[in-house]
Amino acid sequence: MSILPQIAKSIYSPKVIADTRFQGIGKTILFVFTLTLISILPVVYYMFVGISEAVGSVKQSIQTDLPSFTIEDGVLHSDIKAPLTIKNGGFTLIFDPTGAVDKGDMTGMDANFAMLQNEIVLAAGGETNSVPYTLFSNGSLTKDDIISLINTAESSLPVLLGLLFIVVYVFSSGMKFIEVSLLALFGLLLKNLSGRKLQYRHLWRMAAYSTTLPTIFFTIMAFLQTAVPYSFSVNWFVASMMLLLAIKEIPAKNSTES
Repeated sequence: MSILPQIAKSIYSPKVIADTRFQGIGKTILFVFTLTLISILPVVYYMFVGISEAVGSVKQSIQTDLPSFTIEDGVLHSDIKAPLTIKNGGFTLIFDPTGAVDKGDMTGMDANFAMLQNEIVLAAGGETNSVPYTLFSNGSLTKDDIISLINTAESSLPVLLGLLFIVVYVFSSGMKFIEVSLLALFGLLLKNLSGRKLQYRHLWRMAAYSTTLPTIFFTIMAFLQTAVPYSFSVNWFVASMMLLLAIKEIPAKNSTES
């Protein structure tokens, strides 16, 4: 059976999960990588759309809405006397050469991008990240120079997003393998309670497929941008129950098969 049909059947069939205990480890590892790829699709999609829209909105706002400014020796200078807040759809930009706003003030603030006196700040999801102007140049930068930098970043966006995808995929794959390994360890307790004599290698394969149902469920919820209460507990409970049901599908007389 190929991987996609196995994903579909592992959603609802403990017997199919039980049969995977004799499957080659290479195919199981490939299954985990495939399941991880599916699980990160909504995260990657919304992240890429958000970054692309943010870059376009920043460029437009700087071109049309911001006054002339210069950045000299890492400090933002302009003629305005108070911070300027610009909203563009769901995007917000703060421009403050006065020093009235700092990074700490942006915690929990509805802002995606800010040009402050000494740094650029990105704020999203309750977290803030800053980059000092000196990272771009220790000399002088004008508004046109900043727009040129944004144009360069925009043209390089596919490459940057590709690298970001690789980072997210590698990290998520590592977390999925840890999840499967821990679930297989818990399976040692479950198989004792069920009176089966399965080995850890069998349980690891079964654990990989037991995570299918919660993974697909949370992937769909992520695409719908719907938060699931107690998601961590729900994930582990459903995966554990699928593994337990799969273990019970194995006749005791055949439990010593290798």
